[in-house]
Amino acid sequence: MSRRKPGTVTIIPNVEIIDIAEEGKGVGKADELVIFVDKAVPGDIVDVRLTKKKKNFAEAVIEQLHQKSALRTDPFCQHFGTCGGCKWQHMGYDSQLKFKQKNVEAALQRLGKIDTSSAEPILGSVKNRYYRNKLEFTFSNKRWLEKTDMEREEAFDMNALGFHVPLRFDKILDIEHCYLQDDPSNQIRNAVRNYALQQQLSFYDLRNHEGVLRNLIIRTSSTGEIMVAVVFAYPEQDQVDGLMNFLKTEFPQITSLLYIINQKKNDTIFDQEVLVFAGRDHIFEEMDGIRFKIGVKSFYQTNSDQAFELYKITKEFAGFKGDELVYDLYTGAGTIANFVAKDVKQVVGVEYVPTAIEDAKFNSELNGIANTIFYAGDMKDILTSEFISTHGKPDVVITDPPRAGMHADVVERLLEMEAEKIVYVSCNAATQARDLELLKEKYNVERIKPVDMFPHTQHVENVVLLRLK
Repeated sequence: MSRRKPGTVTIIPNVEIIDIAEEGKGVGKADELVIFVDKAVPGDIVDVRLTKKKKNFAEAVIEQLHQKSALRTDPFCQHFGTCGGCKWQHMGYDSQLKFKQKNVEAALQRLGKIDTSSAEPILGSVKNRYYRNKLEFTFSNKRWLEKTDMEREEAFDMNALGFHVPLRFDKILDIEHCYLQDDPSNQIRNAVRNYALQQQLSFYDLRNHEGVLRNLIIRTSSTGEIMVAVVFAYPEQDQVDGLMNFLKTEFPQITSLLYIINQKKNDTIFDQEVLVFAGRDHIFEEMDGIRFKIGVKSFYQTNSDQAFELYKITKEFAGFKGDELVYDLYTGAGTIANFVAKDVKQVVGVEYVPTAIEDAKFNSELNGIANTIFYAGDMKDILTSEFISTHGKPDVVITDPPRAGMHADVVERLLEMEAEKIVYVSCNAATQARDLELLKEKYNVERIKPVDMFPHTQHVENVVLLRLK
């Protein structure tokens, strides 16, 4: 079945790709070996080179493409194949949606023993380019070298401003044009890079933890406002002032111009002071007439248009009549809580990040919403019998946990609460399926609706309605 090249390289010829895995790789078989093939599309026939082999499965890359799948399309981004984002650009968008639907249903069936025969069709994103409202770029003095770089004889610059190369924390792919965020995102990033090179500002060394420039964060909003935050590591103040004045002059449309000095060994900024250079410390997003304050540390769904559709589906599944008490778990900045507040009697939001709860409270006040109340703390510790006695048994629970899903103790609390309905929004069908299997003790799954928030990636959101038996 396989043949070996010098250096113990294993090539398996004429593998037909028959499916696509949840992580986005094509799936083929050779005898009893399941092979996950990077950048392969169902319908391809390929020779593959194994990169990792276990007893019953292997990982591989395409050595030669003999027959192209009818689902294949030409990637539109020059960085496709090296950049870690948009890994499904080589497959048509309609096909992406089909496989996302299939993967969601397969996870629910296999891991949660859920009947998905009544699952509703996935809702695709109207925009599948320039759909994100936030990007974070990394400076590095160790640029990822492409094949063309290797072939050049003349010296070239090793600095980069872009994205991490998968599995290489210290290598950054220099990005010329990114199709994820609309302009002026590309102009700002390229202008910052050019200014830094001209002024000989050092790019961060990710191994030795030294250098001036570390990260660049750009947020845009549907209201037309723009936030730019530059994260410095070890700058002189005149270097900070020089770059920030350059941005202020070159891009006067920036609403919020911020900077942060981060000298820790990790990139997280949640424990760092944010300094305002010009404008406000926030921008505003708007959804269905509700305004949301967005700071550099705030969580907000990165696909604004599709978030609106996701929340409309959530509200539809809940089927509010106007007199419900709603618990909104993992409320974040209170986006869903404030979105549904006008349709219910009261919303109680719970979130473990205290700064997010402050944003949630501010957003209620900003919009004159008086029937929300928010608590910060660990979900399993807050949802006690005393808490429920104080606030009342909820009629509807909305839960939108992180990728890891809900803690088993939280699931247990939900079973104890016995709310009439639970609307479970998830960005990970596998952990959602795990939780649904536990909730089946008292709940029936009534509706399932995947929503594509991240075109050209394998990621997908899923909304499930559960009703008390």
